[in-house]
Amino acid sequence: MILIADSGSTKTQWCLLTQSGQTEEFTTDGINPFQQTPDGIKNTISNQLLPQIAHLMWVGKIDRIHFYGAGCTPEKIPLVQYALSQCFRSCQAIEVYSDMVGAARALLGTTAGVACILGTGSNSCQYDGEKFVKNVPALGFILGDEGSGAVLGKRLVADLLKDQLDEELKQKFLQEYHTSQADIIENVYRKTFPNRYLASLSRFCADNIDNPLIYDLVYRHFDYFAKRILKQYPADLEVGFVGSIAYYYQDVLKKVLADNGIRCGQILQSPIEGLKRFHKL
Repeated sequence: MILIADSGSTKTQWCLLTQSGQTEEFTTDGINPFQQTPDGIKNTISNQLLPQIAHLMWVGKIDRIHFYGAGCTPEKIPLVQYALSQCFRSCQAIEVYSDMVGAARALLGTTAGVACILGTGSNSCQYDGEKFVKNVPALGFILGDEGSGAVLGKRLVADLLKDQLDEELKQKFLQEYHTSQADIIENVYRKTFPNRYLASLSRFCADNIDNPLIYDLVYRHFDYFAKRILKQYPADLEVGFVGSIAYYYQDVLKKVLADNGIRCGQILQSPIEGLKRFHKL
């Protein structure tokens, strides 16, 4: 039995694959070794995932785990492997990869192209069908993460509070989110996971995309990503996307790509379906 995980900063999607082709899917909080200790990761799995699968009597039957996650750099991978090994002691093989590997395998399989993640954070790579050829560093939502939900939320809030959008939109936002400038400052600068918080605010753009000011903000958000990141990859390659931001704003994203002469490939809300195909027993 195989357990596959796709983990971002906000949530982790888990999928169990059996020899008979049966699948079961589960969701927990996000797991990111840059933001959590091994014990914190272990606690997330123990408290959120194991109770969901224990009644299925499958924990002891899992013999291989493929974990794809944000923050799973070479130096952080052993921390995630350790946490998983403490929760699945009978598992024979635990393989941990970056979320970019997961996106590339889900979108492209064994075909060459460019794979992108646009969720809470963002990342991209050129993939030759087996390995990465090039990666423009993501750098997180303060220095980078262009095209992400966190950066979209950051730009939205900054424009609203600096009166770059109209007063009606500002008041609508503050009322719908039951928030204030002081609340926003508190969540961004003093509380944990400000990237998750900012990404949650970006939903306001999806709800108001018909407003020309919001549409223009979202268009410029993706255009900056296209010009700053995607233009660094070969122009003849197709570009695919995974993540909620790419999925829910795909009409604007496709327009930006077309305007920049970039070929658009698959846009998936989650890489899990593609990873199930890739790891099919």
